[in-house]
Amino acid sequence: MPSSDSPIRALPKEYLDDATVAAPDTIYTASNGTPVPHPYEVQRAGENGPLLLQDFHLIDLLSHFDRERIPERVVHAKGSGAHGIFKVTKPLDDLCLADMFSTEGKETPLTVRFSTVGGESGSHDCARDPRGFSVKFKTEEGNWDVVANNTPVFFLRDPAKFPHFIHTQKRDPATHLTHADDSTMFWDYLSQNPESIHQVMILMGDRGIPKGYRKMHGYYGHTLKLINKSGGWVYAQFHFISDQGTDFITQEDSNNYGPDFAQKDLYGAIDSGDFPSWKLCVQTMTPKEAETLFEEQKINVLDLTHVWPHKQFPLREIGTMELNHNAINYFAEVEQAAYNPSHMVPGIEPSADPVLQSRLFSYADTHRHRVGVNYQQLPVNQAQTKYHKSSFQRDGGMAFYNHGQAPNYLSSIAPISFKPRVMDVDKTHGEFVGRAVAFLSEIRPEDFNAPRALWEKVYSDEAKERMIKNISGHMENCREKEIIKRQIAIFREVSPDIATRLEKATGIKGYPGIADMQFNGTHNGMAKSEKNRTANGIKPSLYFGTNQNAGPVPGTHAGINGAKGTNGHSNGHANGHSNDVDPK
Repeated sequence: MPSSDSPIRALPKEYLDDATVAAPDTIYTASNGTPVPHPYEVQRAGENGPLLLQDFHLIDLLSHFDRERIPERVVHAKGSGAHGIFKVTKPLDDLCLADMFSTEGKETPLTVRFSTVGGESGSHDCARDPRGFSVKFKTEEGNWDVVANNTPVFFLRDPAKFPHFIHTQKRDPATHLTHADDSTMFWDYLSQNPESIHQVMILMGDRGIPKGYRKMHGYYGHTLKLINKSGGWVYAQFHFISDQGTDFITQEDSNNYGPDFAQKDLYGAIDSGDFPSWKLCVQTMTPKEAETLFEEQKINVLDLTHVWPHKQFPLREIGTMELNHNAINYFAEVEQAAYNPSHMVPGIEPSADPVLQSRLFSYADTHRHRVGVNYQQLPVNQAQTKYHKSSFQRDGGMAFYNHGQAPNYLSSIAPISFKPRVMDVDKTHGEFVGRAVAFLSEIRPEDFNAPRALWEKVYSDEAKERMIKNISGHMENCREKEIIKRQIAIFREVSPDIATRLEKATGIKGYPGIADMQFNGTHNGMAKSEKNRTANGIKPSLYFGTNQNAGPVPGTHAGINGAKGTNGHSNGHANGHSNDVDPK
């Protein structure tokens, strides 16, 4: 049962009325509501005869049981959830017109789902894996879904790689083994896609196994846009900073924890009244600053493998998220919770980050397959606006809110109402004009800057030793030594120290660096010879060699509203996280 005396504001009253009825106050029935004297009775032809097909209770019971499971998520299958409240402490109304950020003290109900990424729904909570960190803010202007992770970067920046990468995190198609027993696919992919190196170092570092969901930060990772009331805009990165601090479990100690440790820890804390909380903070940057950052430091705000320097773009606090209710029913409120990064509210817009752009489609498509076309009608996913919602979406499976007798088209007989436009899309998105190009990013020296800073400025001596041990131990299950040689060469570009340590730990001599290597998954901008520069030796497309790598080069935002101005850094740092790389 919920641990807070207040109602769960993220769920509709009709659902809560049904979910909180005490068992002694109910009558056992079949699914059509007809009372049944006893759930174990069956109808037979005589005491020792066959069953009767007319026994609707039994047929209905078995038929529903056969269909109790919906497909588990392809990624993020194992997860935990809770409900809570977001409260504004420092309004963001100077930068964003979203109502949820407008006033100090304003509260927004929410539902959170944490998860591992690669494992199945029955996998271990203490697997070395990134963690999902998704929040459904039920604002008065509709749902804003933050679909984030506990790491600020990811393994890739080219969206078509995602299905391929995830396949390498799953079971081998022949042996059916995970990379805990056979890591060949895992390292094969990484050794062919060096832009993954920053995320690899985080994964194999202390944050690879957080000590439960309460003790980890959350990062949107993708760059978004915040639009103000005047139509100006800035780029933004959102962060959730844990008020519990962060903690980790070592690889060796992970065997001492139960398979559902994170679920038990989160549920138990909320149940006992120890409500976990996070500060929601934002980094912002003007379009002009984004161009300068790319030109001078080669940091690309549209690249999911890059981070924004905290000294230049400090965290600005917005408010606090507190989780104060456990789910009453896990399946209804956690398993069926469906998060979609394309669910945004006025004042928040997507950037041209290509991985974000692909996710805007993919998540909704997944939910329509996994849960059903009307997944947003489920109580946990319903928006909670002050106005009556209406659309021309009709019918489909389980359409129990179908807009009654309202027209299913734009009618002049019974016209629907509209809210006035609050922002001009033409001013908040760039003018993209050009020929169609076949784009694939290339690895470049700047891709190793942040991983190098992580190794040299953030990791302690002890943390470095643990990372080397974690990597070398995981590499023991790789069947192909050539893959290890390539991966050590990639680590050498980060720091010769890492390569030397790994060579000693694995007994395998890696290649001197990537200058003489060709990759099958990315172009090599550091190759000495042209034959090694293109991925898999493919013929380069017309854009190749423009020295942009899809970054915001000077002039990208010319004439766009918001290209000039300040970025709202006046309130300084949050939690003292002023280092140039991601905080520990």
